[in-house]
This record gives sequence, C-alpha cells and structure tokens, in this order.
Amino acid sequence: MKNQPIKNVIFDLGGVLFRRDPAKCTPDFIDFFAFVRFPKMPLFWEEYDRGTLTLDEVIDLLCREKGVSREQCREYVRLAIDKQEEIAPTEALIRDLKAAGYRLYVLSNMSREFIDFLRTRPIYRLFDGEVISCEERTVKPEPRIYQILKERYALLGAESLFIDDRRENIAAAENQGICGYWFDREAPEKSCHALRERLLED
Repeated sequence: MKNQPIKNVIFDLGGVLFRRDPAKCTPDFIDFFAFVRFPKMPLFWEEYDRGTLTLDEVIDLLCREKGVSREQCREYVRLAIDKQEEIAPTEALIRDLKAAGYRLYVLSNMSREFIDFLRTRPIYRLFDGEVISCEERTVKPEPRIYQILKERYALLGAESLFIDDRRENIAAAENQGICGYWFDREAPEKSCHALRERLLED
C-alpha cells in the first residue's frame, strides 16, 4: 500500500528550532548547563519541564549541585532563556513549509519560563498548534504527550512527521504511529536539506 502523503509537520523546539550559540557563551556558562546534552536528562530538569518543579525549586537544586550562589544560579538560568535564538536553516524551512501549505505544530519538553520566552519570537506565530510538556504534566518520550497532540488536532499519524533531536523521542512517536525524523543538532543544515528533499522537492 502506498504511503499517505505528509500533511502535518511537528517540530521539537530545543536543538531543532532554537539553541544557544556556543560562540556567544562563556566556558563557565556552557559547563554549568552541560547536563542538558546528556543522553538522559536529569530527573530534576525533567520535572521542571513537566511543570511539577518551580523555577525557584530548580534554582535551589542547582545551587547545591553546582556549588554556586543563588544569585549566580538565577543569572545563569536567565541567560539560558535570553540566549535562545533561532537556528537559521530550520527557521527558513518552517517558513517554506508554511508557504507550501503544510500544517505546522510544536511538540516540546519545555518549562514555563522558557516557553513563555519562545512564544514571543516571530517564527512561533507560524505554528498551527502546540503541545508543551509543562502545560500537560507529561513529557516525551511518555506515550501520553503524543496522544494529546493527535487527539487535540485530529492528526493522523501516517500523515504526520515529527522532527526531534533525541532518538528515544522519535521512537516513541513511531510507536504511536507518527512518522519520525531524527534531527542532527550538530549539523542542522544537513538535516534541513534532507527534510527539504523529502517535503518540498518533487
């Protein structure tokens, strides 16, 4: 049976559409947040994304773990938010997908303070819908967050492509019948080129 054409493209945010440019960050800052690149996110950060830990609670935990003052810790977290910027190839891809008639969605593990900032970015207005972990009390790769997306927007899995930089999140999407594409955060141009070939070129 012929595969159904993709109509819906679903984007993760961190590492796919937004990132902090290492060239604009100090070595101390990069080291402080090294844990966000671990294969398995620390439990406290996962719970922050889930919306079950507050920013103040996370800062308390980071102060103890990193051995820095509360003021320094709070400043690093503020910078972690403020330094988020669009990944240029992905931003251009999203604009072209929108112009081509695709429906675009966000499915992201993201805490309240981070998502509030990202929603102010102009590119975010191009999305037709979103499911954000801190608002749903569930995180990828838990099955429920994918089910919420499908149910809320009446998406058919076979017509939907989910783009994420963590393979376990892609596998979980595929278990829910959603097509998946692993995005290489270290080579965004290459990943976006492959997606263009798949979605925009006949």
